Amino acid sequence: MTARISTTMLIRFEPGQPGLCTHLDAIKPVNPSAPGCEDCLSIGMIWLRLRICMTCGHVGCCDDSRNRHARAHHQRTGHAIVRSIETGESWAWCYLDDQLLPSAVETGPAPLPATTPPAQANRRAVHDP
Repeated sequence: MTARISTTMLIRFEPGQPGLCTHLDAIKPVNPSAPGCEDCLSIGMIWLRLRICMTCGHVGCCDDSRNRHARAHHQRTGHAIVRSIETGESWAWCYLDDQLLPSAVETGPAPLPATTPPAQANRRAVHDP
């Protein structure tokens, strides 16, 4: 049985968050390349958890899986950022910076500038996704 992957799980990461890596510009709108680890499926292996390349959509298995195909994809292509596509997980990882990237949902919206009048702040809060 293979895991189903929903593209609605691909949460956007916000550039400009303090302390984040500088590779966020590599994130593109992607579609999963396979319904499970693409490489494991091709060789008949199983995986533990799935990661998706946020540059090209390649689906690979995590570092705890026997074959570590997500990391192998990074080493082969140089694509820096993967995202967990496991149910309930919304984080990403930058291989180049060896850094966890929390999702925009987890970090919350960017604070409004201190000079924003309250009426304008209320309009923004209502219209932000």
